[in-house]
Amino acid sequence: LFGYVTTKKAGTTFAMITLGMAELVFAMSLMFSEFFGGEAGISADRVVGDSVMGISYGPGVQVYYLIAVYTFVSVALMFAFTRTPLGRILNAVRDNPERVEFIGYNTQMVRYLAFIIAGFFAGISGGLAAIQFEIVTAEVVGPIRSGGYLLFTFLGGATFFFGPIIGGILMVLAFVLFSEITKAWLLYLGLIFLFMVMYAPGGIASLIMMNLRVAAFGRLRELWVSYLALTVTALVVMVGAGAIIEMIYHLQLSTAMGDTVRFLGVTLHALEPSNWVGALLVALTGLGLFEITRRAFMKQWSDIQTDIEKEIKRRETQ
Repeated sequence: LFGYVTTKKAGTTFAMITLGMAELVFAMSLMFSEFFGGEAGISADRVVGDSVMGISYGPGVQVYYLIAVYTFVSVALMFAFTRTPLGRILNAVRDNPERVEFIGYNTQMVRYLAFIIAGFFAGISGGLAAIQFEIVTAEVVGPIRSGGYLLFTFLGGATFFFGPIIGGILMVLAFVLFSEITKAWLLYLGLIFLFMVMYAPGGIASLIMMNLRVAAFGRLRELWVSYLALTVTALVVMVGAGAIIEMIYHLQLSTAMGDTVRFLGVTLHALEPSNWVGALLVALTGLGLFEITRRAFMKQWSDIQTDIEKEIKRRETQ
């Protein structure tokens, strides 16, 4: 029902309408507490009834294997879908909807069918989550969860099949592990998103595919030194910026515990100007070195891409 309305538009408009619909459902979940359970949600007990062949889904390992089986089967089905005529025309609609309409396809219907199929797999995911956590609350349809899915899909790479898988892994690491390491994890996540938009808009999957293309022509070895330099300089920037962020968060949220901050095994004093100056110098030095290294890398990358294009044309003429 919602999909028929949202799929009338494409691109950014489609994304905004979808987020609006998600916000509508979130508001309804709080208004109609009899159906959605209100803020407390709906609880259940997965260990109900007699066990079948010793499987009761009481132990966590049994639930793990159940989720694993459904995950692998769903991934296989989604990959098979991308090889079907509908899956291929869906890629065409994503890349050039005007041309698809010109050859006679209804792009809105293609998006609508894809929306229904996506809803099917999302339903499987939601059912498995209900079994795992034994509770469903309004938070699962909230803007934070909906925005998180979009954010990590972008970080993983929305234009490649394995991109959202990478994004899902990163999402679990961020919400489960990274959030336990630092209180400023959302700020770090925002900065990562910003730099990905600036330097790798295709996501991590696009970086992998571009390097695989270079490796296929035997030119990847030439980039190892540049990649090492980029990694080192980026780490220097992150150390300096991370020290500043941690001291700011400590002063804002933990002043009662004194001015001492532990960061990467080093004790910082948030009230001493020398610590701020030192962190700022490290961050600016790393940023300058990173920019110099990045420009040299981009020139080297451009030269390699030019050589690859020449090699492709040479092979085509043979």
